[in-house]
Amino acid sequence: MREVFQQELRDVQDRLVEIAGLVAEAIDNATTAFNESNVALAESVIADDSKIDAAANELDELAIEILARQNPVARDLRIVVSALRISASLERMGDIARHIAQLARYRFPEKVVPKSLRPTFKSMGELDVQIARKLTELLETQDVDIAEHIRNEDDKVDELHLSVFDQVLAETWSGGASDTVDATLASRYHERFADHAVSIAKKVQYLATGDWTPADED
Repeated sequence: MREVFQQELRDVQDRLVEIAGLVAEAIDNATTAFNESNVALAESVIADDSKIDAAANELDELAIEILARQNPVARDLRIVVSALRISASLERMGDIARHIAQLARYRFPEKVVPKSLRPTFKSMGELDVQIARKLTELLETQDVDIAEHIRNEDDKVDELHLSVFDQVLAETWSGGASDTVDATLASRYHERFADHAVSIAKKVQYLATGDWTPADED
């Protein structure tokens, strides 16, 4: 029975890695669609979000079944409970990728943000994609150095997010109301995507080391 239980825990980890991979693909395609005004790619991200939702639901059902049948304690219990929380964050990250793609679809054939902000959003998108790929690697390896890397990259996203607000609030801003709304929404989506990755990274770091810093929790 113990071997069966350990195999179930490995299955949980494998499913988290799979979902993270789907999320990484989604944000990669979403940010490309956003920056290039690629409506076909945006539509594919929107359609494929249901795959992330389904995978997260299946993982949740497995975790709940393990809790009910195996009655895990100590570290095993933390692994299963953390998996449920990580699954929820991954599902939200998929939703955020969909929101970014929806902005691209709504504004097609125009680009979502004015030319002056495009380099900033290109950088934010690249960072989110890097973070998502690193998150997949972290869930697969539980290498705490990767968790620290994700937190450092999130700081860069935060800086870019603040710079967007500085620009749209500046007296020199020439964008219209829709430009302002789109820019602030898109920037918030990029920032929240990275925040969820940091939240997951902290949970994995805690499982690996036992260290927790609740003051930094979202």
